[in-house]
Amino acid sequence: MKNLVIVESPAKAKTIEQYLGKDFVVRSSYGHIRDLSKKGMGIDIANRFVPSYEVSPDKKKTVTELRKLAKEADAVWLATDEDREGEAIAWHLAEALNLDVMATKRIVFHEITKPAITQAVANPRQVDLNLVNAQQARRILDRVVGFELSPILWKKIRTGLSAGRVQSVAVRLIVEREREIDGFTPTSSFKVSGELYTLNAQGQPDETLPVKRLAAFDDEASAQAYLTSLTGATFSVAQLDQKPAKRSPKPPFTTSTLQQEASQKLGFSVKQTMVIAQRLYESGKITYMRTDSVNLSEVAIGQAKEVITKRFGANYSHPRRYKTKQADAQEAHEAIRPTDFTVTDVGGERNEQRLYQLIWARALASQMSEAELLRSQVDIAIAPSNNEVLVAKGEIVTFEGFMKVYNLEGQKDQDVLLPALTVGQTLQPGLLQAKQSFSRAPARYNEASLVRTLEEMGIGRPSTYAPTIDTIQQRGYVIKEDREGTPRAVRLLSWQAGQVKAETLEEITGSEKNKLFPTDIAGIVNDFLVKNFGQVLDFQFTAQVEAKFDEIAMGQQAWQDMLEDFYAKFHPNVELAETLSREEAGQARLLGNDPKTGKPMLVKIGRFGPFVQLGDGENDEKPTFASLKPGQKMDTIKLEEALELFKLPRTLGEMPEAYHATAADGTPFGVEQGQLIIAKQGPFGPYLEYGDKQFAPIKGYDPLSITLEEAVLVIEAKIQADADKIVRSFPGTDVKILKGRWGPYITDTVTKVNAKIAKDEDLMSLTLDECNARLAAAPPPKKRGRAAAPKKPAAKKTTAKPAAKKATGTTRSKKVTAKK
Repeated sequence: MKNLVIVESPAKAKTIEQYLGKDFVVRSSYGHIRDLSKKGMGIDIANRFVPSYEVSPDKKKTVTELRKLAKEADAVWLATDEDREGEAIAWHLAEALNLDVMATKRIVFHEITKPAITQAVANPRQVDLNLVNAQQARRILDRVVGFELSPILWKKIRTGLSAGRVQSVAVRLIVEREREIDGFTPTSSFKVSGELYTLNAQGQPDETLPVKRLAAFDDEASAQAYLTSLTGATFSVAQLDQKPAKRSPKPPFTTSTLQQEASQKLGFSVKQTMVIAQRLYESGKITYMRTDSVNLSEVAIGQAKEVITKRFGANYSHPRRYKTKQADAQEAHEAIRPTDFTVTDVGGERNEQRLYQLIWARALASQMSEAELLRSQVDIAIAPSNNEVLVAKGEIVTFEGFMKVYNLEGQKDQDVLLPALTVGQTLQPGLLQAKQSFSRAPARYNEASLVRTLEEMGIGRPSTYAPTIDTIQQRGYVIKEDREGTPRAVRLLSWQAGQVKAETLEEITGSEKNKLFPTDIAGIVNDFLVKNFGQVLDFQFTAQVEAKFDEIAMGQQAWQDMLEDFYAKFHPNVELAETLSREEAGQARLLGNDPKTGKPMLVKIGRFGPFVQLGDGENDEKPTFASLKPGQKMDTIKLEEALELFKLPRTLGEMPEAYHATAADGTPFGVEQGQLIIAKQGPFGPYLEYGDKQFAPIKGYDPLSITLEEAVLVIEAKIQADADKIVRSFPGTDVKILKGRWGPYITDTVTKVNAKIAKDEDLMSLTLDECNARLAAAPPPKKRGRAAAPKKPAAKKTTAKPAAKKATGTTRSKKVTAKK
């Protein structure tokens, strides 16, 4: 074998092998092959941070095969990705395959096309050890921070928590934004808008002119006085102003701008965008998708010009050469663009086509002419006047330019046309309204806006945003979800024909879609880290660390020196944090004293989330506990709200009539008349207890106000749902076939093990032996809570509160919690 080329992806390997011909064999490393050892920290801090690397268990077979091929080859070419991470993978491959790193050929290309591959092979270079060291420093620093901080969180706050240099800063942004929103008090004002009409030759209303008053009124009385003053007034055109304007296209995509635009226009998550972009790159459709450069090659600019001229005309072409603002943009040489501008359809699945079309349009638009507009403003005088004017604004697109291909977010290509007017022309008033509006709290982050903020602050790099956002959700610090808004009364004043009418409307406010919400544990961890490790979570410091990595990449600083400087400031804080008590770390907050007993009431974080504690446990008196209701927050709950929680458990009364249901296989379900119904709050939310330790979750009702009649409806629905769920049971055993969300499945009601059933199987033909065999082969059920957390030596000892203390009331049996 003459030449062995090693790339990261098997999909990429197939494409490249076709371009290189018979003298080349292309194989994949399937990404990273080595990482820091999992035995201990994997870093010898005392010996200037010497790392201990090991081949990943799942990559040992791959490495063995590559070693064999490398021995048989005349030359080995390392063709991993062109960013720092790819450079580090190339170095690890050389080390693991026993290659001379300085003699091994290293090639890079930002697109998988035959010309790019051919050019790369013709211009090999050595592995850039500066880039390797920059990536190595990042990996080591992040391991040190995570390895030393996470065990402290386990011991001081809760098992299973983690911290990281970039992820913790991202969580801090989300937590602080949520607190801004919680502390925000909206103010209202009244904005005037409405319609005037031009008059035809007969003096009748003709064309409509939408107008508004630029300044708002602070209160309803002022707005009403203004509208009342319009009675008997005359309206005329005081001034006409028309100005030409231009709108410029934005540069082609970088990684972060692609993530943002795909979120806004296509509704993609950051992770989804990167997965699809990776497939497009590996199939040769787009250039490398991890880049902070807005540059385009001369070849790309030339081809874009040809396509634009051919499709739209020469007047639509305007070649541009963008320059990346960041002086440290080192990750790649070009922005994200199509490898061939003549291709508009890449086939594949629908989302690949949608993302490709977005990339194609943005890159092509960047090389197109500016859009030309004509903006008009009309000032309407009111007589008799105290210098009051109404304003009408319009905009006409006179030349589409780049907007022929790509519309920027919030910029619609719909013309706002104003009627032909002359100065002094009289206008007839129509309906004018003053509507109450409210100031808005800062917007919550979504994935796109969080990426934009991190990028603007210089925190992280293109390759880090997607895994960071994924990690903070996986760790339970952040929840991405939709939330319904709440109704709010809005006042509306209407003036027409000299009469003012006032009415109250209702609008929905506060609705959210795909926003990032911090959990209570995020606030606790953030406050602990900010207080004790403020340097690590400092925004400027985190950005400065990124700048240090850039200096290492450019050969301007030794990576060990950078790490030693960081560790000298970081580690003393770790030692100090070890001396803190769990109470100090857990940030328990005193709400006040119970007016009945005088006992202190605190809000804390526990195994299942936040809870309120009544009593401090002194004098051998056991405290009582109550879980927070959904929507209540540790940061904002007040004493009065906490006292309400201790009204649970709440006895609603007796079941007025028996209710029974029977499953298809004859299994009976039901509750007898006279059984007590009790509303309770548990670690997983409010629920009803009835009959012989039977439970029904309360959804859509408040456990503090649900009536007996409403509770009966909830219980009956739960009994019927349990009956409907059973498809088949096997008498004398715990094995059943149930209806599930994704279809029927086999379950053992005692061990909770589940096994799959194929869609086309006959459920009634399955025997007990077949069901038991599948259950035996099925994976064990996932554990919840503390049992589910991975074990770390540093966190074996814990003083976490017993599970029973988290529930409402003085005690709560484990059996009840399990059933619930």
